[in-house]
Amino acid sequence: MKFLHSMIRVKDLQKSLDFYQNLLNMTVVKKKRLDDCELYFLEDEEHTAQIELTFNDETPKDGYTNGNAFGHFAFSVSSLDEFTEKLKKLNYEYLYEPFVIFSGTKIAFVKDPDGNEIELIEKSNEK
Repeated sequence: MKFLHSMIRVKDLQKSLDFYQNLLNMTVVKKKRLDDCELYFLEDEEHTAQIELTFNDETPKDGYTNGNAFGHFAFSVSSLDEFTEKLKKLNYEYLYEPFVIFSGTKIAFVKDPDGNEIELIEKSNEK
């Protein structure tokens, strides 16, 4: 068995596409229009994971409420310093600035336009 994707509902499709494509380097690999919504499948650079953005025709005015069971998505980055430059250039902000969590491994968090948390992990080359 292989894990394929996670689906999240989005309030503003274009803002979400901009965030996942421009900041996290994901690529739209498939789109599908259903009777009541549009689906966009975005894939990571290594072709190992996908996120499905679902934009419903009848989206609640204030968007969706995130449940208290979901935590975050996690992405690896080669350099949090380089990611920070890109983050600032695209006018996004950290939820939690980069910090060391394990010997040399740094993490940071951002939120997507719908409030979903994204963890960024820079692993140390040390063993």
